[in-house]
Amino acid sequence: MSARPVVAAPLALEAAMLRGARGDADVVHTGMGPQRAADAARTLAREDHAGLAVAGLCAAISPDLRPGDVVLADAVDDGRRPTTLPADALLEHELRRCGLRVHRGPIRCVDHVLGARDRAALAGTGAIAVDMESAQLIEAAGDRPRAVVRVVVEPDGRGLLSPRTALDGVRALRALRRSGAAISLWARALAPRTVLLAGPRSFCAGVDRAIEIVERALELRGAPIYVRKQIVHNVHVVARLEQLGAIFVDELAEVPSGATVVFSAHGVSPEVRRQAVARELDVIDATCPLVAKVHAEARRFAARGDSIVLIGHAGHEEVEGTMGEAPEKITLVQSPEDAAHVALSDPEHVSYLTQTTLAVDETEEVVEALRKRYPTLAAPPADDICYATHNRQQALREVAHDSDLVLVVGSETSSNSKRLVEVAERAGTQAQLIDDAHDVRLAWLDGVRTIGLTAGASAPDELVSQVVEALRDLGDVQVDDRAITRETTRFNLPREVR
Repeated sequence: MSARPVVAAPLALEAAMLRGARGDADVVHTGMGPQRAADAARTLAREDHAGLAVAGLCAAISPDLRPGDVVLADAVDDGRRPTTLPADALLEHELRRCGLRVHRGPIRCVDHVLGARDRAALAGTGAIAVDMESAQLIEAAGDRPRAVVRVVVEPDGRGLLSPRTALDGVRALRALRRSGAAISLWARALAPRTVLLAGPRSFCAGVDRAIEIVERALELRGAPIYVRKQIVHNVHVVARLEQLGAIFVDELAEVPSGATVVFSAHGVSPEVRRQAVARELDVIDATCPLVAKVHAEARRFAARGDSIVLIGHAGHEEVEGTMGEAPEKITLVQSPEDAAHVALSDPEHVSYLTQTTLAVDETEEVVEALRKRYPTLAAPPADDICYATHNRQQALREVAHDSDLVLVVGSETSSNSKRLVEVAERAGTQAQLIDDAHDVRLAWLDGVRTIGLTAGASAPDELVSQVVEALRDLGDVQVDDRAITRETTRFNLPREVR
């Protein structure tokens, strides 16, 4: 039988609150005070367990803490030997999902119950809360996963004899019980794991180029620089550029006349370009060259009189831009079912184009359905699905079959990231789209020993590293980087920012 995690609770009442949560952890009543905690720690250190959480009540030092708030300690200090604790980011966000107010900071451990005045004297130590047992108990974890979760029962400036003590105690115990649910999920998620890194992953050449265009425009022309739509579909990229001085707008009407505006990597329609000229805007075009290729194909097919089928997703900016090249000639098709019923004005002269970020196998199904209906269907001269999309999908297929779970780092607005989730699911593997490590749910990890990990073409690779580090707090992680190819493509910058 595998070792079980332990939850150490100093008080019997604390242990009772924590035992109410379902889970595979043993809740142990260790006794109040540093001496009992040290005795319990020696016993626990000799036992085989998967990890240790210390949980219970505490008193506040920081004025920001209220009764019922949770302190997830980043360190514990008994005044002699401070112990740094793991980030435990996944536990932190699980506690927040339980509706709890969570604070990160050091806990000072003392040898007797302190009144409000004595606690105030500890404010200069940097600690935000105080208890009597955590520093001793956490030593029993050794090098195994560990966490300290304490719920505030006494706020700053209030002592045990306050008339509000009883009410504060009820609020704190309720919060402790709710914390127990998150600790239970944490306990079930503790395990050594293997992470299979799919490669290539993260930024492609078009995304690199678009981001660099905005950065260089800010350097050369100063803030603000306006960007129509998200430069690429990733919330972290957009937030960083906003901090640098970029202003993202939905429509050109929001841009002051004569200002500099960057068109996003997804491209725009000719009508948007006309609006920019009419408003005398200084335009820098960050359209991905591979998207620009599809626009050129749309113009060429329309010029020779073809009925054009565009395979893509309604509402996506790239689709809107491409359809704007020949709106009277282009019909949008989103699925094989659409393709089986689409009616075109000239069935003898039909060509198709695709959104660049689609799933390859899904697109092939749509093309096959179109060809059954229109046997003379003409393809674009070169595949419209971009090399980076294809590479990321193929790389993920290589790891999905060997994974219990696939995590795809990317924003909900990112088409290529969502397609990666679908690729994994078609391979028969459960997959989740996450913006970053904060989105990883502990419940997903129960029983999971091998995780496939990738990132969409618009997601920074440092977010992938953060996911790996968050998983390390739950046990040993072996990383296997499986790259199927190395991408060397680079696109030139427009002359305005060279």
